[in-house]
Amino acid sequence: SHSLFQTDTELNKCIQTMDKSVFQVSQREAETHQANLQHLCRICGGLFKNDPYKRSHPVHGPIDDETQALLRKKEKKATSWPDLLAKVFKTDVKADIDTTHPTKFCHQCWTVVQKKLSNSPCEIFFPRKGPVEWHPHSLSCEVCDTSAHGVKRKKQVLNPQLSKKLRMAVAGHARKIKQIRNPKQVNQKSLMKKIASCKKIHLSTKILAVDYPADFVKSISCQICEHILADPVETPCKHLFCRACILKCLKVMGSYCPACRYPCFPTDLVCPVKSFLSILNSLPVRCPVKDCQEEVCLGKYYHHLSRHKEVKDKEGYVYINKGGRPRQHLLSLTRRAQKHRL
Repeated sequence: SHSLFQTDTELNKCIQTMDKSVFQVSQREAETHQANLQHLCRICGGLFKNDPYKRSHPVHGPIDDETQALLRKKEKKATSWPDLLAKVFKTDVKADIDTTHPTKFCHQCWTVVQKKLSNSPCEIFFPRKGPVEWHPHSLSCEVCDTSAHGVKRKKQVLNPQLSKKLRMAVAGHARKIKQIRNPKQVNQKSLMKKIASCKKIHLSTKILAVDYPADFVKSISCQICEHILADPVETPCKHLFCRACILKCLKVMGSYCPACRYPCFPTDLVCPVKSFLSILNSLPVRCPVKDCQEEVCLGKYYHHLSRHKEVKDKEGYVYINKGGRPRQHLLSLTRRAQKHRL
């Protein structure tokens, strides 16, 4: 019985040492697994080293300035990446565990967020159904096996409905290009722009502070110069133009509407309804002056710009008068008139 007791004790010691070694191995593997996760993207599973600039973004960090500016333009609000990633990729990263999930995402996925916010077709930039699914470390761990070349994705069957949408989008784009390539139409439009030649006096739609839908921007733009309507007038056929642009075109190209060729004379031009003018004047535009970037209403834009001009003129005047003003203008006067002036 004594020998049996010794055998049991040795066996227990052996099991304890085995358990300890197994625990140490599993702990080491878990640490290696976590270290491997730091090199992978949380969304697509790609390696950061594949990016030549090694760029990455924290999953739980604050949103960068560039994305914030884009969100402001879209009149949307988001303070941290988890909210934005949930909207764009439909994945909840708030419940992530450091031992199972990577804590950063790659610059390519950041670009996808930018494209999504800019309403670009995301299938072109991110042709995937969803982000990678992450699992805790196991014997058949994909992260540790494929740490050299990123996490492999399962081959996904192409969604027939999605491919149909893509084909329709491509066909629509081709149709648009075909319409634009009509030389007669292009030549007439460029000719009208040359006649108007108002690039220096009218405002471009690019200074609008908000990224409005294309149809709305078209509705507040002149159909000749494609700038924001300045002193807008309405034709009998209900088309809108800048007063200066339409008058020049009617004089050069004949008495008809440049948009639909309906007969139109300068006396037929009327002012649009007051509600439209109030909407137009309330549009927010960004000041193009360097170091200003202030947002002002279109109605107050020229007043705001005149303040910059006054400051500039004041600075120029002070600078010129520093060393005393030359009296060249006195030389053309008689001696008596010179004395009187002095």
